[in-house]
Amino acid sequence: MNDTLHNNYHRGASLSLIALIALCVAWELVLAPLRPGGSWMVLKVVPLLLPLRGVLKRDNYTLQWSSMLILLYLMEGLVRATSDHGLSVALGWVEVALTVMYFFCTILYLRPLKQAAKKLARETIDKASR
Repeated sequence: MNDTLHNNYHRGASLSLIALIALCVAWELVLAPLRPGGSWMVLKVVPLLLPLRGVLKRDNYTLQWSSMLILLYLMEGLVRATSDHGLSVALGWVEVALTVMYFFCTILYLRPLKQAAKKLARETIDKASR
C-alpha cells in the first residue's frame, strides 16, 4: 500500500474521532439535549477521549481496541436515529456516519501491518521447523 493512502486512512480515523467527540458534546449540551440546558449524557464522550492520544500517535494497539469501542457509538447512533424525534434523528445519522468512517479507516490503516505481522510469524515458524 502506498504511504499516501496509508496516511489518509490515519488522517480519516483521527478526524472522524475528533468530529465524533465534538458532535457528542454539541449534541448533548447545545443542539438537542435530552433535558433543556444540557444533560449528563455528555459524559458519553469520556470513553472517546481515552484512545484519542494513541490514535493521534498512530499506536496500533490503541487503534485496534478503539475500533471495537466505536461500535458502541454506532449502536447508539442507530438507536437514536430511528427512535428520537427532530434534530436528534439527523444527529444520530451523523454519528453513524462518523463511526463507520472511523471503523473502516482504522481497519484499512491496520490491515497492511497485520499482514506483515502474519508473514513474519509464518517465516519464523518455517525457520524453526527446519
